Amino acid sequence: MRVVERLFGAGFRPIAISPYESALIMRKGECVALLGPNENGGLKLLAPVTLLVDGNLSVRLKKSSGYVFVWKKKEVAATEEKLKELEEFRVELEKILEMGERNS
Repeated sequence: MRVVERLFGAGFRPIAISPYESALIMRKGECVALLGPNENGGLKLLAPVTLLVDGNLSVRLKKSSGYVFVWKKKEVAATEEKLKELEEFRVELEKILEMGERNS
C-alpha cells in the first residue's frame, strides 16, 4: 500500500483499460505502466512502459521513417521529447517500486 501511496504522491494516477483489469495501470501524462504484484508483496512492471494512444496501450515500432507508437491504425511519432518523457517516467516509477522493495 505504501508503494501506491508514493505513486499517488508523485502524480501517478490509476486508469482502467480493457482487457487489463487484473493489472494496476498507472498513468502520468501520456505515459502508462502495467503493474502487478511481486513475490515480496510489492509491485513490479508487467510490460515495458509505453504511451497512451487514443486512450489505449501502444506498442513502439520501428518504421522506415523512424519509431512510432501504434494502437490499431493510429500512430504517434516517437519524438525525442516523447521518448525523453517516457524515460523519465520509467526512471521515476522504478525508483518508487525499488523503495517498496527495500521497505518490504
